[in-house]
Amino acid sequence: MLMSDSMPLLWLVYVVLSLVVLLTGYLGLGFLPRLPRLVITWAVAGVMWTPSHFRLPLLEEGEFYSGFAPAVMVAAVAFLENNRETFLPVALLVVIGAGVGALLGLLLWWRGRHRRTHGQEDDVDMDDEASAASGRRDSGERHEPVIG
Repeated sequence: MLMSDSMPLLWLVYVVLSLVVLLTGYLGLGFLPRLPRLVITWAVAGVMWTPSHFRLPLLEEGEFYSGFAPAVMVAAVAFLENNRETFLPVALLVVIGAGVGALLGLLLWWRGRHRRTHGQEDDVDMDDEASAASGRRDSGERHEPVIG
């Protein structure tokens, strides 16, 4: 059951909170154009969602606890413990996750731009027929209404 096992519940809470952070971050970057907004948001998503394996020593000699956690958290703990053996590979994993996320954001921007240009071409073709019928060409500029 989900409530009796703490690890799935912990991951569920982490996923929900990370989605809230990503949504508010995306909306908070609304002053930026769409390209940097998507790249930054997906780079942060790549950092937050990259998993990593970790291993911690227990109080009993020779026993360890191991599991999966977000790579950024494993890197933060390794940095605070000054554990370079763990920090370097996990930090590289975090950088790779950010790079993959940024590429995914770039791909989403390109796909949205590409789809929008095809949609606009179809709309322009339909508008050209209507414009030709009315005797004026629609250049995409704003036209103020004229009374009379």
